[in-house]
Amino acid sequence: MEVLYGLHPVEEALRARAGAIDHIAVARERQGRGDPRLAAVVELARVAGVRVVQEPREQLDRHVRAELHRAGTHQGVVAFLRERRMLDLEDLLETPREASLGAPPQQFFLALDGVEDPHNLGALLRSADGAGVTGVILPERRTAPLSAVVAKASAGASEHVRIARVTNLTRALEQMKKQNIWIVGLDERGTPDYFDFDFRQDCCLVLGREGAGLHDLVKRTCDFLLRIPMEGSVASLNVSVAGAVVMYEALRQRRADAVPRVPESKTQKSGSQRPRKGLGS
Repeated sequence: MEVLYGLHPVEEALRARAGAIDHIAVARERQGRGDPRLAAVVELARVAGVRVVQEPREQLDRHVRAELHRAGTHQGVVAFLRERRMLDLEDLLETPREASLGAPPQQFFLALDGVEDPHNLGALLRSADGAGVTGVILPERRTAPLSAVVAKASAGASEHVRIARVTNLTRALEQMKKQNIWIVGLDERGTPDYFDFDFRQDCCLVLGREGAGLHDLVKRTCDFLLRIPMEGSVASLNVSVAGAVVMYEALRQRRADAVPRVPESKTQKSGSQRPRKGLGS
């Protein structure tokens, strides 16, 4: 059974998949003090029909220690969830498209090639959720499990991001290419720079292992290899930081492309308008 701890991750789990929660344990000492944040989580559980039990704080420490092999910050609440069902790649690719300004939005996926640090995985899922990523593709091997550490690092975003598990990442990327999705890898020796790439099309960003980058076969599968220019002494960014930088550049381009054009005024048409500053100037 999956263990989830912390006020925000447990709250997000209650909002996203309350039906998967077996029960929630709260620290008797903290609830006795009338903690309003904990009370809000307990009320949310009550409304969702999730059983809540009180346990000594030491017992909650033991639940978390079993997950982390050390004491963690559970903030007085631990949730016990049934095993999470991952999506298939086909499910992810069949994401319904809603019309936006008369045209369907582009799909933007994130694929992770061997990200084994749970804190990096959690941070990437948090950025993916914030940047509006369509879905995340994780290989079954050489990747961090979706544990309580990942949920904590993602600030609960792991409960909302659509995630597919695949047996072979290279084969999955080839399948996406057949769906006219561009495969875009991030590599310190790639070209062009990431901000020179047009993300206003269906594409999948592929990020590699901490320190080692993309596997050779995955790299050869990519249609493009982009780089983040570095002006300092180090050659590259942490994978979760690099991923956030590129995901938000993609979001910036897509949002700018979706903004409807404002009709020119009569004054502008007369040729007396001043140059405008800002995006696109």
